[in-house]
Amino acid sequence: MIEIDEVEIMLNEIASELPQELYKELNGGIVLLPQAKLNPLSRNKDLYVMGEYHSNRSMGRYIVIYYGSFKHLYGNLGRNAFKKKLAQTLKHEFTHHLESLAGERKLEKEDRKFLEDYLRRFGR
Repeated sequence: MIEIDEVEIMLNEIASELPQELYKELNGGIVLLPQAKLNPLSRNKDLYVMGEYHSNRSMGRYIVIYYGSFKHLYGNLGRNAFKKKLAQTLKHEFTHHLESLAGERKLEKEDRKFLEDYLRRFGR
């Protein structure tokens, strides 16, 4: 299992490879939290939140990555595969950030559709 310190290093490596323009107005940066986070709509304790984008007046704009969620879902992966999942999640959250700056909501709608499809499988 990849420990949180190594995940932090991976996350910093991934983040440093992204264009600086993506960080515009991301004043809170990227935060790696140790806990896992279950989506409140999860029916079988199988729907984990991997990351979140936040934008609010008091805290500003920032991205949260949940180490515990990664550990739970991808703890059996090798380092490279784990890092790939981490990069996908970070890029997903950056897309939310950029869409927020542009006043767009396409990815938010796609995420909502994913949740609706998930719930439909359980008969809501």
